[in-house]
Amino acid sequence: MKKIVFALVLGLLVSFVLPAADKGSLLIIGGGDRPDGLTEKFVALSRGFGAGKIVIFTMASGVPEESGPETAAEVKAAGAPDASWFHLTREEALRPESAAILEGAGGVYFCGGDQSRLTAVLLDTPIHQRLLELYGRGLVVAGTSAGAAAMSEMMITGNEKRTREEDENGRTIEAGNVETVRGFGFITGAVIDQHFVTRRRHNRLMSVVLENPGLLGVGIDESTAVWVRPDGKYEIAGLRQAVVYDARRASGSRTADGLLGAAGMTIHILLPGDVYDPAIGAVQGGRK
Repeated sequence: MKKIVFALVLGLLVSFVLPAADKGSLLIIGGGDRPDGLTEKFVALSRGFGAGKIVIFTMASGVPEESGPETAAEVKAAGAPDASWFHLTREEALRPESAAILEGAGGVYFCGGDQSRLTAVLLDTPIHQRLLELYGRGLVVAGTSAGAAAMSEMMITGNEKRTREEDENGRTIEAGNVETVRGFGFITGAVIDQHFVTRRRHNRLMSVVLENPGLLGVGIDESTAVWVRPDGKYEIAGLRQAVVYDARRASGSRTADGLLGAAGMTIHILLPGDVYDPAIGAVQGGRK
């Protein structure tokens, strides 16, 4: 009897400690050129839900008339049964009937550009709410560059508060400098950065993580994706690296002028094929 009671209590504890895995998948691409394998993976995953059609949102892009048709042609060539692209205004996205755009969708793709333009249109709209619902049921959500940054609940905008020139960004690890706002919230336990190794964005992601040590920092390089699987684990795909900063067990410090420090922060540099489990903060498998 004691063993049965213990098992029941343990089961209840585990249910509180471990969040339920989403049933959908995220394919978060760090920008740059996409290897054919990433597009094919996105389409193959998308065919397992709904009618398998792909819905493409181009609001982040400054050239939607180019990025929309190009992306639609790319996913169709990879086997998508149907693909449509949309460049919506905020007014259009707020209409209750707008969520019908997602009818039959197996996958949704966010093009690159400026992530703030993307969230300015879709955040807290019927489309956004429907996306979250469908993702919980099996929808595949993909995005590249700006479309990747918008995936997390905390979104890095790319701006810094104490620098004006872009080439001056990322030169410090300090508090209160990296601008963050709300993202779409497909990921709540991590913050995403993109073009990561190529554009040397380590300092800004470390700054965000050290100020928010409950969040993992996930930096994804170009031509590379983090596939957030239905079981919640991160599998690396593509050609280059993904970097994870984990300060959840670190001891943080800060100087009077805002410089950030940490003892015991863990860094993982992941290669294609690696599988990282964010629940335990460890690499569980991958390359041989």
